[in-house]
Amino acid sequence: MQTRDMIEELTAKGRYTFTAEEAREALGVSPAAARQSMYRAVKRGWAAMPMRGFYVTLPPAYRVIGCLPADQFIPQLMALRGERYYAGLLTAAQYHGAAHQKPMEFQVFLQHSQRPILCGRVRIRFIARKHLEHVPVQMRTTRRNQQLVMSTPEATALDLIGYEHRAAGISHVATVLAELAEVIDPAKLARVAEAEPITWVQRLGYILEFLGAFEAASGIRELVQARARDYTVLAPRSPLRPTHRRPDWKLIINSELDPDVYYDPD
Repeated sequence: MQTRDMIEELTAKGRYTFTAEEAREALGVSPAAARQSMYRAVKRGWAAMPMRGFYVTLPPAYRVIGCLPADQFIPQLMALRGERYYAGLLTAAQYHGAAHQKPMEFQVFLQHSQRPILCGRVRIRFIARKHLEHVPVQMRTTRRNQQLVMSTPEATALDLIGYEHRAAGISHVATVLAELAEVIDPAKLARVAEAEPITWVQRLGYILEFLGAFEAASGIRELVQARARDYTVLAPRSPLRPTHRRPDWKLIINSELDPDVYYDPD
């Protein structure tokens, strides 16, 4: 079998990913010959290699970007590697309808550090997080009928606060939260918040109220009042001086929020 025939046969069967070992077996050649064949396939735009030994086929519609979209191969890649993961932050927010701006990269949480993937124009950022198993997740069926694991709206909201430096800063986080608030369940948010740092909860509650999403914020107000012992700043990385305090959220306002949109309950 020729390399292109193998790739076309896989695509015809609805398969868009394969490993180097699968290619070697299908071609019936040595590992070195298989690597050379796949090198030529990548150069000719028939396939791409997001990670060493792992390939994706390139239907004509995706050859211009030089890779499949990340959600069409991340589930298979993570399964192959035996990795627990979830798509989060701006990526998850987009799937939940908070798509004010398309994220520049596909953001994935793992239990350990991992170098980014750059495949054509597709960029995947991996973020290490301890206790990944405690984060509430849900499944999303992608265009290729893959089951992508992503954080729930409530978990996404808290992650955006805790990792705001990965989400273009606190004002952009506020913009995303204004849209994400529409699908946040206050009771679920309260349950998720119990397992996260109280400083994240303090910041999230204030921002939700600032945006006008009072119902979403109501789920965590009691938690803050019961657990928050100390004041924390709104923006940990902001160089601005504190302007005032919010005793209800035990928050020092050291940054001006400038979201592009506000919460619209209608």
